[in-house]
Amino acid sequence: MRKEDCFYLGKIVSRHGFKGELLAKLDTDEPQLYENLESVFVSVGNNLVPFFLRRCQLHKTRLLRLHFEDIDSEADATRILGSELYLPLQMLPPLEGNKFYYHEVIGFRLNDARRGDVGEIRSVNDQGAQALFVADKDGREVLIPVTDDFIEKVDRDQRVIHIRTPEGLLDLYLT
Repeated sequence: MRKEDCFYLGKIVSRHGFKGELLAKLDTDEPQLYENLESVFVSVGNNLVPFFLRRCQLHKTRLLRLHFEDIDSEADATRILGSELYLPLQMLPPLEGNKFYYHEVIGFRLNDARRGDVGEIRSVNDQGAQALFVADKDGREVLIPVTDDFIEKVDRDQRVIHIRTPEGLLDLYLT
C-alpha cells in the first residue's frame, strides 16, 4: 500500500501496560469511528506495513488503545512506538455540504464572488496556524485561508469552491 492511497489516522504515542498494548493519538474529530478496526497500516521506515488487531477501543478522548497480533511484550511494543498509522482513503467517511478533505479538493477551481476565477487548487498547506489553499492562477501562486468565513459553497459536481474573500486580499496576488 502506498501513502498516497491512504490517509493519516494518528501516531502511536505510548505503551499501555506490560502485554504489548499501545496508545495512539488520533488526528480526527470523530475518534469513535475508528474504535472497531480490524487492521491498520503502520509506517515502518519508508513502507506501510499491515498490522492486524486483536483489540481496538477508545481510551479517553482522542486516544485509541490498540493490541496488535504478534505484539505481546513491552519490548515488541517499544519497537513501533512513535510510528504513524494509516488507513486506505476509501475508509474515510463521506463529507457533504461545505465540509471536505484537503486531498479531495486538489484540482478544484476557486471562484471569488467579486473577482471570479482565482485559480486551481494545487495543494493545501496545513503546516502553519491557518491552513491555506495554494492555488495557481496563470502561473501566479495565490494563497487563500481555508476558513468557513470565506467558503460559501463547495460544488463537487463542477469541482469549484465558491469563496468570498475580504476586499484587498486577492489584490496582493492578482494585480
